[in-house]
Amino acid sequence: MLNSARVAVLVSGSGTNLQALLDAQQAGQLASGDICLVVSDRPDAYALERARQHGAEALAFDRAKLGTARVEAELMNALQAHRIDLIVLAGFLMILSPAFTAMYAGRIVNVHPSLLPAFGGKGYYGLKVHEAVLARGVKVTGATVHLVTEEPDGGPILLQKAVRVHRRDTPESLQQRVMREAEWQLLPRAVEQLCRSLMKEKKHVKP
Repeated sequence: MLNSARVAVLVSGSGTNLQALLDAQQAGQLASGDICLVVSDRPDAYALERARQHGAEALAFDRAKLGTARVEAELMNALQAHRIDLIVLAGFLMILSPAFTAMYAGRIVNVHPSLLPAFGGKGYYGLKVHEAVLARGVKVTGATVHLVTEEPDGGPILLQKAVRVHRRDTPESLQQRVMREAEWQLLPRAVEQLCRSLMKEKKHVKP
């Protein structure tokens, strides 16, 4: 799309948050960004199929075979080749190096299934977050969209939304409700805001 930020989405699994972004783009709610590249560190990730169905280019670099450093180098090459403006981590389980996050400072965004700083940082991802929430007995959880820095889940918070924990919740039921009521709503909104801001910056620096 003309006059839109070029967006890459990094994924490791089924891609439900990617689907939320694709749906938002199709509905015109993500009007300032164009999802033109989806990259996974797992070749069997279903998110890649979601990308292909949408018409976005899908790439996979097998971290189990290549190792983290090689995958990050290949990822960097792909991002530069596609002139990516904004990187979205949507269930991407590989930790990016400080050098990588510094190069794209302010242009990497992540969605995390808790109200950060609670239940964030090393070891807190996927169902593990919801298991910890239930084990602690908290009454309210939620999701957070934040900018990515070298500290896992420690970057500036952009958006948060609370979700009530039910007495009979399992980690799986809580995960589904947090995704439906918070993650899938917050992530497209935050990406649109960031893309709009990036496009304004681009226009401002033009001679």
